[in-house]
Amino acid sequence: MLLAIDGPAGSGKTTLAAKLQSEYQPTLTVQVIHMDDLYNGWEHALSEELTLKLSEIVQAHKAGKDFYIKRFNWITMEYGEAELIQSTKVLILEGVGAAQKIVRDAGAKTYWIETPPEIGLQRVLDRDGYHLRDLMLIWQSYQDVHFKVDKTAENCDVKLTS
Repeated sequence: MLLAIDGPAGSGKTTLAAKLQSEYQPTLTVQVIHMDDLYNGWEHALSEELTLKLSEIVQAHKAGKDFYIKRFNWITMEYGEAELIQSTKVLILEGVGAAQKIVRDAGAKTYWIETPPEIGLQRVLDRDGYHLRDLMLIWQSYQDVHFKVDKTAENCDVKLTS
């Protein structure tokens, strides 16, 4: 089973991923992958590089194979060593860009969580710190362009608001 949870920053994607993980985990193996771990910094996060990584991940999952990811370190601004992700029954992709077309086309059940930009921004700043305000304002424009081009919200299976 492949699930993807998408929506603007601060909408509650991580919270929903944790809830779904706890619901499935008693009887199935579950892995959650956060898009924050796959992004290549702020400016290149929602790029073709992310799409290629997601394609590799979903293809390995569908084939029941283990795969490797390199998690991005937001302090050093570089990727760490490759980490083995073992095959699981349920894979949850969570974050901005998680439910993009390549993932939808792979048969994922997709979730879209909507929240007003000002509320999402406030939640992120409360969680991660006000020093990120300027970067988050730019990020909101990046995500908006991505969502518009990809038509993510219009194409998700489940639509929620927070």
